[in-house]
Amino acid sequence: MKTKVLVVDDEQSIVTLLQYNLKQAGFEVITAMDGMEGKRLAEVEYPDIIILDLMLPKLDGMDVCKQLRQEKVMTPILMLTAKDDEFDKILGLELGADDYMVKPFSPREVIARVKAILRRSQIQNDDSEGNKSEAQQILIGSLTLYPEKFEAFYKEELLELTLKEFELLIYLAQNKGRVLTRDQLLSAVWNYDFAGDTRIVDVHISHLREKIEEDTKKPVYIKTVRGLGYKLEGPKVE
Repeated sequence: MKTKVLVVDDEQSIVTLLQYNLKQAGFEVITAMDGMEGKRLAEVEYPDIIILDLMLPKLDGMDVCKQLRQEKVMTPILMLTAKDDEFDKILGLELGADDYMVKPFSPREVIARVKAILRRSQIQNDDSEGNKSEAQQILIGSLTLYPEKFEAFYKEELLELTLKEFELLIYLAQNKGRVLTRDQLLSAVWNYDFAGDTRIVDVHISHLREKIEEDTKKPVYIKTVRGLGYKLEGPKVE
């Protein structure tokens, strides 16, 4: 079966451009022209990835993203914004988008971003029926991570993580005890140029802390090293 992409944008020219180029690249494409219809299709069509415009009629992209994540729909979301505005970028990521692009963009760049995101989600789907006990695992305190299965557990409860949150957590865990700068994390987890956008790292660190720390103001696992970056440690055994 072809990989299914849901494109949600109210500009017909952009929908047509993306639909044509994605189909040429071998994807199945479904489209919506407003946020309400986009959210409905996301829930009933089970796309592999969503390309979601920020400014939409009926329900804007921020609300679509927020509501899908609240309903535990973890389909990767590539958000489009017409404004090169740091607030829009960060807010989109805070609400659960996996990535963003600023208009105007080239279809080739969109397809490259889509493929980069899907490479990881497809690994998760391909391995979904494997045996956890036989899979590679990383144990750190109450965290159990399965890198090959894209699954993470805290106190035996499955964590609902976006792809980028998961990749960031795995990279921190694989470098346990090592201080990693924001630029190092950008280079390792976001495999294209985000120079100057280190706030993206801070947003994802904040998300992870909310999911694995009992007290986000006194983190046990993900520590901030002032002036340098972050490191992941296990809880101290007394």
